[in-house]
Parts: sequence; C-alpha cells; structure tokens
Amino acid sequence: MGVRHEGREAAVQFLYQRDHGGAASSSDLNDFYIFRGLSPAARRFCQQLAEGTLHEVSTIDALLKKNIHNYELGRLAAVDRNVLRLAIYEMLFSPQTPRAVIINEAINIAKKYGTEESGGFVNGVLDQIRKAS
Repeated sequence: MGVRHEGREAAVQFLYQRDHGGAASSSDLNDFYIFRGLSPAARRFCQQLAEGTLHEVSTIDALLKKNIHNYELGRLAAVDRNVLRLAIYEMLFSPQTPRAVIINEAINIAKKYGTEESGGFVNGVLDQIRKAS
C-alpha cells in the first residue's frame, strides 16, 4: 500500500471516528497515529488531509449538499460522508493531485469500508462535482 493511499485511509478513519463523537483534538490525532501504526510519511499526509478537511468542513458540506440529490447529509452512511468530505477537500485544495486519482482512491476506500453501493454512490457524487467545476 502506498504512503498516500495509507494516509487517505487513515484520514477517513479519523474523520469517521470524529463524526461519531470520538477524537476531536490534536492529541487525539496523535494517539490515532500511534494506534494505527502509520509511517512518518503517511502520518504527515494523513494529518494534512484530516486537519484540512476539518478546517474546511463547512465549505465542503455546502458543496456536498448541492450534489446529493434526494439525500440529507446527516442521513448518508458515515463512511460515505467522510470519504466524500476527504475527496472534496483534495479536489478543492490539492490541485497538484489529479482529480481522477482522487476519485479513484475515494471509490476504493468506499468499497473497502462502506456498503456494496458505496463505491458507485461516491463515484457519482464526485463525478458530478468534477464536471461542475
């Protein structure tokens, strides 16, 4: 598993944990790294993604709400919601990463941790956002 993939997976797991009333502070994020056993490079990437996503969550959620027809943000599966948040963060604030890579990574993480439908759902939402911007 590559460093960036490992960092993305860990960031989604941290965001999921936080979404369920878990970790909320920097020390919680450090404890999470230790628990997860991340390499230093994956840790740095995870931290960049997790902190960036949390910092921009209002902007991300506003864009997400515009693109999830017939769904309410709070009613999305938590895995899907956090995979989408992370991918949207990267799409908006990491222009050096090709959008196709971001979307593919998000689909793979959604398939691994979500439901049978998660990969297709995540793909549809992110593709719609990609086309609109």
